[in-house]
Amino acid sequence: QVQLGESGGGLVQAGGSLRLSCAASGDTLIMTTMGWFRQAPGKEREFVAGIRRSISGTVYADSVKGRFTISRDNDKNTVYLQMNSLKPEDTAVYYCAADRSIRSRPGVSVSNYDYWGQGTQVTVSS
Repeated sequence: QVQLGESGGGLVQAGGSLRLSCAASGDTLIMTTMGWFRQAPGKEREFVAGIRRSISGTVYADSVKGRFTISRDNDKNTVYLQMNSLKPEDTAVYYCAADRSIRSRPGVSVSNYDYWGQGTQVTVSS
């Protein structure tokens, strides 16, 4: 089992930045990929970014390319999401997720991930 805990959410003005962190604990060696998803009120959970644990390679949703950066620190079992140039439409609960399957690239579907954190709220005011 893997436990995930997000932190770093909050309220920020449009154009500002936030850095989310996701700390993993438990059987972390089974994780192959870490991802960030988000869910706005009344909308489905959507993929934001993914990064493989031991092989270089990242994937981003088109809506965040050039603004968000995902990174990892395997020694700390932590993945980060640096969010710059935030927009009101980025407002959502952000979830960290872990995949235990081996894929050629990070999965972009909710169904690709086996473990989920509780989420952290990000609110961007206009």
